[in-house]
Amino acid sequence: MSGPKWSRVTLRCPCPPDIGPELASDIQAEFRSHYPHEHEVTCQYENGQIVLSSTNDYDPEGLNLSDEFSDVITAYMPRDFDGDIAFVSSVACDATTNDN
Repeated sequence: MSGPKWSRVTLRCPCPPDIGPELASDIQAEFRSHYPHEHEVTCQYENGQIVLSSTNDYDPEGLNLSDEFSDVITAYMPRDFDGDIAFVSSVACDATTNDN
């Protein structure tokens, strides 16, 4: 019998360059501190986009992660956020061995 299927989900959203690096750092810290069900969280600013990746065993479509990402962006972005989050990928992977 096999265990839960794990997925590495990646999302992105546009972000102004003057706040991108700091916002990405804040988002990563927020996820690592307050979202224990999301594992191996990374968040980076790349080419005008905030790119968030996380591994979990329940959300291969990234729907929950997208909702959480939207909440965190809204809390941290000092300007209006238009909610334009895009699904980038979901890749099956082995179970995570470490937390955030």
